[in-house]
Amino acid sequence: MSAPMKVGITRDILDSRGEPAFGRAALAILDNAAGIEWEYLPERVTAIGPAHAAAYDALYVNTPRVPAAAVAGPGLRLRVVARHGVGYDSVDVDAMTAAGVLVTNTPAAMPRPVATIALTFILALAGRLFEKDRMTRAGRWHERMDHMGTGLTGRTLGVIGAGGIGKELLRMAAAFDLRRLAADPFANDVELGYIGARRVDLDTLLRESDFVVVACLLNEGTRHLIGAPQFARMKPSAAFINVARGPIVDEAALIEALRTGRIAAAATDVFEQEPVDPANPLLSMDNVIVTPHSLCWTDECFHNMASIGLKSIVDALAGRRPEFVVNREVLGHPRLRLA
Repeated sequence: MSAPMKVGITRDILDSRGEPAFGRAALAILDNAAGIEWEYLPERVTAIGPAHAAAYDALYVNTPRVPAAAVAGPGLRLRVVARHGVGYDSVDVDAMTAAGVLVTNTPAAMPRPVATIALTFILALAGRLFEKDRMTRAGRWHERMDHMGTGLTGRTLGVIGAGGIGKELLRMAAAFDLRRLAADPFANDVELGYIGARRVDLDTLLRESDFVVVACLLNEGTRHLIGAPQFARMKPSAAFINVARGPIVDEAALIEALRTGRIAAAATDVFEQEPVDPANPLLSMDNVIVTPHSLCWTDECFHNMASIGLKSIVDALAGRRPEFVVNREVLGHPRLRLA
């Protein structure tokens, strides 16, 4: 009888009670898979190392990095790295491909939850929700006339990145009668037209939008895609929202644009440095809403992510091609034999 295949789950997915943040139901996918044993990694780690790659056939990874060094050691056993989420900038995909390691992610679980938080930010900024909350708590009821919100009807929403999340946001925003623009060189004009949006270049989007939302992937082409020149093209009354990855935005330029009134407000769920530095000026600005890269985390979101991610591991270890493969070029590698 052959030895069972071993799956490791990074411990940062556990809550303060030691329970999986995605709930126990998704673990049945591993429990019911023949020939598979699983466990949480013995310790919390910030990066996967060669010892992990030698001990496990598959790893389910939340926040730890997966660098090239992880697959450079002797006794490589690892065949699958499954990311809990849609982004995979924390994984050295090229190194995994060269080593014959499949990388998967969970894009199908993310469009609605992330689009929802972008819309939450839009509504909160438009209604000046947090300013009015502080005003009420401070007993400044008489200042109500001085904090007028922005109506959405006829305003323009610009979404940078028209993938699954971007398109879902554009669909949801239709209910508010927003004019909708998308900047994405890979977007399909006909598909955008079906949901009432129009593809434009980035400069046009920045110049015309009242709300600019970043919803694209982080890669070398999008790192610091938004900086001082881009903020200079925005309306002084516009709000900037990032629900993607912190390094897509030059954070120093964002801070300066807010300080000087180049733009009116911002909301961000992500930062260039995470965890965010407590001294970061964004945290003390009254016209900025900040959340700790977790606003979209709900029981529904995490269960769906875990179900898709863990199924991808079971499929790959059983010789089946998972639904969502990041590095498709690895499928022909001799270490993988997928149907």
